Amino acid sequence: MTSPPNKARSNDDLIVDNRKARHDFFIEESLECGLALTGTEVKSLRGHRANLRDSYARIKDGEAYLHGVHISAYAPAGQFSHPEMRPRKLLMHRRQIDRLWGRVRERGYSLVPLRLYFKNGRAKVELALAKGKRMYDKREAIARKTTNREIERMMKSRRN
Repeated sequence: MTSPPNKARSNDDLIVDNRKARHDFFIEESLECGLALTGTEVKSLRGHRANLRDSYARIKDGEAYLHGVHISAYAPAGQFSHPEMRPRKLLMHRRQIDRLWGRVRERGYSLVPLRLYFKNGRAKVELALAKGKRMYDKREAIARKTTNREIERMMKSRRN
């Protein structure tokens, strides 16, 4: 069985998706960043052993770092495995970092990782510039989803 050509944004290479971020934040824009990882971290990521919940990015001294990402220890490495919760450097162009830093200084904006994936054999993270939702925004989004789901059910039953 062969893979389809041009599998852009396929879920085959997806490691982990941060669905909670889409619920808790309004996503203004997103960009792709590389990650500086050790060998055992890459091995763990290939086994889908990562968690993006409660993770965020921070810019310090002109460099971007990803905090709060849990990449499980690689068992065959034994004592030589990596620390699971260390800050990981994001690989971005200087211009991108400066633009994000200008936006993050505004009140209410955060840098949130949306998903972690492999692209051409390299680990990438989709980083989003996001603004936090209020509780009423979250309730409104849930209500909108349920009404859309009910409408789809009604349309489906009408078609049959």
